[in-house]
Amino acid sequence: MLAVLRLTVYLIITFIVVACGDSREPGSPADALLADADAVSRGRSLFVGTCAGYCHKLTPERVDAVYLFDCEWKHGGSDREIFNTVTNGVPNTRMVGFGTNFPEGESDLWSIIAFLKSNRDSCA
Repeated sequence: MLAVLRLTVYLIITFIVVACGDSREPGSPADALLADADAVSRGRSLFVGTCAGYCHKLTPERVDAVYLFDCEWKHGGSDREIFNTVTNGVPNTRMVGFGTNFPEGESDLWSIIAFLKSNRDSCA
């Protein structure tokens, strides 16, 4: 009888631990790329040639496109929200959706996001 009680308690505790475990979102592909200097450098090159070449800048300047290295993100600052904004664009703005029209598709977009994250102001 004691063995059955122990097994029941063990199963209940195991269930609670699993059910109440870490519920944070897993890291984005950009998080993994932050440790890859080549990927971040590629993200910078793509940003300069695509994003900064037309609208966004590397320094805060008076332009009609938002500065992407501060803590104020109009359309969401999580990696997934940035990915969706670049992919789909923003209606009624100059921000067109790029889809995955980068030389290496989504991988390049994640490299751009890693570059943005690696150069973002501290948002404490």
